[in-house]
Amino acid sequence: MTITLSATFLVLFFLIELFYFRIADRYNIIDKPNFRSSHSKITIRGGGIIFTIAVLLHCFVFDFSYPFFVMGLVIISSVSFADDIKPVSNRFRIICHFIAVSLLFYQVGLFQLPVYIGPIAFVIAIGIINAINFMDGINGLTGIYSFVTLLTLYYLDTNVALDFVSKDLLITAILAVTVFMFFNFRTKAKSFAGDVGSVGIAFIIIFFMVSLMVASGKVTYLLLLLLYGLDTISTIVFRLVRRENIFEAHRSHFYQFLANERRIPHPMVALGYAIIQLIFNTILIMAEPSLTWAIIGVVLLGLLFVALRFALEGKGRLLLREKPPTKA
Repeated sequence: MTITLSATFLVLFFLIELFYFRIADRYNIIDKPNFRSSHSKITIRGGGIIFTIAVLLHCFVFDFSYPFFVMGLVIISSVSFADDIKPVSNRFRIICHFIAVSLLFYQVGLFQLPVYIGPIAFVIAIGIINAINFMDGINGLTGIYSFVTLLTLYYLDTNVALDFVSKDLLITAILAVTVFMFFNFRTKAKSFAGDVGSVGIAFIIIFFMVSLMVASGKVTYLLLLLLYGLDTISTIVFRLVRRENIFEAHRSHFYQFLANERRIPHPMVALGYAIIQLIFNTILIMAEPSLTWAIIGVVLLGLLFVALRFALEGKGRLLLREKPPTKA
């Protein structure tokens, strides 16, 4: 992609985002804070729609390079955007997710691999989508974390000589995330990603990562999302121990503790997560660990992360049920 075209895309994405804000304001597509929220003011929801729009624009400019992936993205983003406006039934949403992921896998040729890989890949993909959605709880986190992940993928595509996906599409996604961060990576966000944003960018990242793993034969590239995984899995474990419904909204993630209880500014927490993941990514690229060593490393880091949570949050908070909201 030329510098001129990149600059054109960047300006266009800004204009599209501003136009969406007017639509969202007019039709009341907003996020109202509740007792589990990490924000205190009504904010426009769905600014992450720019991720899907950016990919669609790329398709028109570059001759529909990945039709099945794009169809899957449109399906999963549409149902997510509908859910941002009015709750959609879980059954319908799950069906749409299954269809979308199936189209993505077909696009990358995953169904041509041994049959046992399919079910495992479905579980991991759906898990990643939900994890990234759950982690979208404070200003800047989805944007800066996705930015680091996409930059790493671009580096791998350019310097490791795998050429696993179009560089133009990677650049397009990076530009879209950059525009979104301009409005979200701040103490008082102009807009939240919404489900359409968090689920959409999750789907885009999964497409890049699965393409990378199929091309390289290395599942260790899942570690490009290691910190999100540590936070999500440890939170699920603690909630199961507390006998809570893990599908209900909550504020038990470690990043939520840092932002809500420790009162660390949202952008600082988000930047911290991004820097730590960038360090992980650098080690992964330089060390190129085998699957065995990668598993050992993940276990050790997982234990360290849990120990850190116990040290900072306290045993009582992690093992006792969350208190219900106090009625006025």
